[in-house]
Order: sequence, then structure tokens, then C-alpha cells
Amino acid sequence: MDAQKSASLTQFETAASSDAFVFFGATGDLAYKQIFPALQQMILRDQFNLPIIGVAKSGWTIEQMKARIRDSLTKNGGIDENAYGRLVQLLQYIDGDYQDPKTFEMLHSALGQARSPLNYLAIPPDLFGAVVEALGQSEKYARHCRKAIWPKPRVGPEIE
Repeated sequence: MDAQKSASLTQFETAASSDAFVFFGATGDLAYKQIFPALQQMILRDQFNLPIIGVAKSGWTIEQMKARIRDSLTKNGGIDENAYGRLVQLLQYIDGDYQDPKTFEMLHSALGQARSPLNYLAIPPDLFGAVVEALGQSEKYARHCRKAIWPKPRVGPEIE
């Protein structure tokens, strides 16, 4: 096996060994258009059964988040009620500021026994550094935070 294939396999195995999915920007456009529909598809294929923890600073309740997910799935590919039910069963929502250490304390608490969360930064690129730094500085969370993924930043005009 060549080095590139070996590196890809290692990255896949690392991602596959995660025991929770944390995504920052849970109330944003990327989550609405892509993350929620992707989670539904993985659930439909029995490829996803991890706690899902959405983090955002929107002043929302968990019920508002569930309504947003329902709307997202309805408008972005169609909703499967069983998969939606499973998705919201796995879901927790943390409403908090990315600059506030209390947000990361709440996150640590929400993770429960999870020790290898995958952190997805569905936030503007100018916030990546602040969130990664806060993850590293959170005494309780930093021991377990070893994986962070962010989307390729958009270049050029917004596409509708």
C-alpha cells in the first residue's frame, strides 16, 4: 500500500473511532443545507449512531432546533420520519458563546462518557481559531478533543 493510501486509511479509521459528533454553527446555513440532510442519510443507511451535540449562539431552545432540523430535511431532499426521529433522539443543543469558557464546560458535560468526539466547525473561518483555542484551553474538554474538521472556506460570491 502506498503512503497516500495508507494516510487516507488512517484518517478514515481516526474519524470512524469517534464516539460523539459535535458541530459548531448548529443554527447556521451550512447545517441547514448540508449537515442535517447528510446526518439523515447516514442514519437511513445505519452508518451513524453517535450522540450529536450542536453548538451555537442563537438564543434557541432544543424545540426550536428540532423544528429547524425538520424544516431543513423537508426542504433539502425530503424528510424520513423514522430517521428524523432517530436524529433528534441523538441530538443535544448547547446555546453558548464560542468565547465563553462556560460554553465548553456545558459541552464537556453534554459529552458524558464520550472520550473521542469529532468536532466539525460549520462556522465562519474567522471563528476557527477562537473555537480551536477554546477547545484546547478547556481543562476538562482538552484531554479528549483531538479531532477537528472544517469545511473548505468559500471563495468568491455566495451561491444560492
